[in-house]
Amino acid sequence: MKRLLVFVLCFAMLAVLGCGEKAADDSAVFADGDQYEQIGGELNILNWGEYIDPALIELFEKETGVTVNYVEMTSNEEMLIKLRSSDCVYDMCFPSEYIIEQLIANDMLLPLDMEKIPNAKNIAEDKLAITDTFDPGNTYSLPYMWGTVGILYNTTIVEEPVTSWKILWDEKYAGQIWMYDSVRDSIGITLKMLGYDLNTRSADEVAEARDMLIAQKPLRKGFGTDNMRSSMVNGKAAMAVIYSGDAFCCIDENPDLAYAVPDEGSNVWFDNVVIPKTAKNVEAAHAFINFLNDASIAARNTEYIFYSTPNAGAMALLDDYFTDNETYNPPADVLARCTVFHDLGDFIEVFNDAWTKVKGA
Repeated sequence: MKRLLVFVLCFAMLAVLGCGEKAADDSAVFADGDQYEQIGGELNILNWGEYIDPALIELFEKETGVTVNYVEMTSNEEMLIKLRSSDCVYDMCFPSEYIIEQLIANDMLLPLDMEKIPNAKNIAEDKLAITDTFDPGNTYSLPYMWGTVGILYNTTIVEEPVTSWKILWDEKYAGQIWMYDSVRDSIGITLKMLGYDLNTRSADEVAEARDMLIAQKPLRKGFGTDNMRSSMVNGKAAMAVIYSGDAFCCIDENPDLAYAVPDEGSNVWFDNVVIPKTAKNVEAAHAFINFLNDASIAARNTEYIFYSTPNAGAMALLDDYFTDNETYNPPADVLARCTVFHDLGDFIEVFNDAWTKVKGA
């Protein structure tokens, strides 16, 4: 969801896996036999930082004659502001599930023309079933990357099994616990620990989660994002709440690290690609979505950024290092206890108020 800047510590990964590396051969080899017409013009993309292999953008430009202008965002909320601007210039963007619900409700998206995206056939049905819960019929969006929120922990410090979010409140790890600096993530996992829905609309339940997070303050190393990842790789903390893609990179860099999605359940997030109603180059946007869903392109992209691809065709091409790794490819029983974030409407202010109190404590 969201994702913030992808952790590129995994640049040392073997070239065959390619995390953070540009492939040596940029020739146009497409698994689905695609031939791209020369479209021309410009394609303005709004996406998260370090969230696509830049060599793929160059390849798309070569194949189509389109000039891609790639603008990075740091949050879903920033993206929403940009899309609502009267001078919005973006032809496509990659919001998370609850923002997609807002965009659909406010009639800000174009329905996708699936005849122009034949490679959508490669997307796994089980992933489409999940995205259908926030975009019925997958009418306005297609999944780009996905993952879970869990606990990254150092096995040389944390010796017991990590099966519950309660370990984040264990006093023996005081000063060694990182929490994610995000209102929905931190309050959400606390709600799950308490046995509540992370999309709750109960002010009492949110208040209970708030109080738990305030009580946790003496145990926390802090709230973090990029900084906590380097801290974990360097053995400076016991555990961190983190996105699975970042955890995968961290574990690759430090094999003493492990990742777990607690038994109470968690968030499964999706970043999907959409086309705003204000898009100027709709043809190029559809062509780029189709390009990204070519099995070989999707495989190369996921190898570069280490986040999980929803593309079943790509999964068939990936090395066992990816497909057999439960951090990257969690089993069905893990997904069964995970939930996507939904748009809370005005109730989000209850979360925001609670978060302000947590951060100010």
